[in-house]
Amino acid sequence: MKVQFSQIPNILTGLRFILTIPIVFTLINQEYFTTIILFFIAGSTDALDGFIAKKFNFQSRIGSILDPAADKFLLTIVFLTMYLTNILPLWLFALIFLRDIMIVTGAIGFFIGSDEKQQLEPSNISKINTFLQIFLVLYIVFSQIYPFMQNWLMELFIITATTTVLSGMDYIWLWVKKFILQEKNN
Repeated sequence: MKVQFSQIPNILTGLRFILTIPIVFTLINQEYFTTIILFFIAGSTDALDGFIAKKFNFQSRIGSILDPAADKFLLTIVFLTMYLTNILPLWLFALIFLRDIMIVTGAIGFFIGSDEKQQLEPSNISKINTFLQIFLVLYIVFSQIYPFMQNWLMELFIITATTTVLSGMDYIWLWVKKFILQEKNN
């Protein structure tokens, strides 16, 4: 089977889905150095697929769906694993999970109600929130290796929770505006 160069961004996105499984196993088995390496590789696929898609104009509707879905899948499963292994508090996992459910539900509505060429772009606060969630995962894993780092975990939890709420509110506002605009056009 011959792979076209234009498929590479989506292949990298698929790799991020696949890497979730070994990341979970290394977390459960407390193999934190391996977790960091695998999570770094997964993060690199995210950066690389976006770079290639933009640089070579390979952006597609399916890519605009799969890329954030891979991010959500990876982070949600990793946060669930961290909660189940008692290294992430339930309140923060619940907040992140509920926001992600809301975003996925809204995104489905967005794609159902939009034309085929329209792509969903994350807001700036959502990009900041995703960065902080990735940083939080890495910080938590490093804090398992270097316990002195746990002194700052609560502050990082609060900062991440704040951007999670703000990002969720931003998406709600975006969808309300889109709905109002559609109603005016009908």
